[in-house]
Amino acid sequence: MNLPEYKNIEVSKYRDKVEILRQVAAQIEKDFHQFGFEVKFSGEPADAYNELFTQINEHVTFMLSQDYHRLILLLYQIDLSEKEIIKNELKYPNVDKHQLLSEMIIQRELKKVLIRNYFKENPDKL
Repeated sequence: MNLPEYKNIEVSKYRDKVEILRQVAAQIEKDFHQFGFEVKFSGEPADAYNELFTQINEHVTFMLSQDYHRLILLLYQIDLSEKEIIKNELKYPNVDKHQLLSEMIIQRELKKVLIRNYFKENPDKL
């Protein structure tokens, strides 16, 4: 199978692709809602990343200090492995954990959307 390369995706390439942004925001909203957290996207592409990052970061900060078990469940739902998290913590030791996790969540949700779209456009690759 010849999948496109999605490792180390550069989020900034997709900041002005409105439909991708909407799909990523919808995926984030859905995943966080399952765990009782509200994330809302205004639909404004110009500030989409900051808007989503700020909300995710608030929730992650809360869960790190108050509800770690729910954070673990959320990360599992989003499909962020402990191995990936540790690797990034070692790679970026000066970044606060809540910010690192928030960035990783956005990156993973973007990858989900891109992969889903790839297979919608290429059903023969399934």
